[in-house]
Amino acid sequence: MKCLLCSEYSLVHICKTCQKTFLTPSLYKRKLSNGVEVISFYKYQEIKDLLFTKHTDLGFYIYTLLAQNSFQKFAQEFKPDFQVLSLPIDDTIKSGYSHTAILNKALKSTYIKPLYNKIRAKNNHSYSGTSKAFRLQNPRNFEIKKVKGNHLVLVDDIVTTGATLLEASNLLLKQKKEVLFCLTLADVSFK
Repeated sequence: MKCLLCSEYSLVHICKTCQKTFLTPSLYKRKLSNGVEVISFYKYQEIKDLLFTKHTDLGFYIYTLLAQNSFQKFAQEFKPDFQVLSLPIDDTIKSGYSHTAILNKALKSTYIKPLYNKIRAKNNHSYSGTSKAFRLQNPRNFEIKKVKGNHLVLVDDIVTTGATLLEASNLLLKQKKEVLFCLTLADVSFK
């Protein structure tokens, strides 16, 4: 097959050279209004076209590569003094896979245990391309299933307004859980 970025022949969808050149992550940070930090690996504009593959068959492979280049490397360096649980935001299977579950799986390490099917939205509105006002008027109405453990990391692919992560983290904080931070692939607010 050919690399999606440079069109050279490759055994993977994005060749190793392009992964190193274009998919080396940087850390971008912001805080939600409740004080929880959001750490992102890419500026949205840098990987926008790759993110658009998420609802296609190709998206599974692209998200796996992105997760390996960012979440997996982060997990290898992250060494707290306690066990951490990672929870993907609404890991409902769509288009044959869950993009947040792929990201969450890449966090598996000695210190991080990924859990699944713990945070599910009861409201299935698509927020793609919607305003902050729309997002605030139409919350996800998350259902949070019982989580045994107190130190949590939330996982999502894109942070736009932060409303989704804020809603989920507030529910967990009400349950006396410690949300250490949120991890996302991309942050829209960085140009």
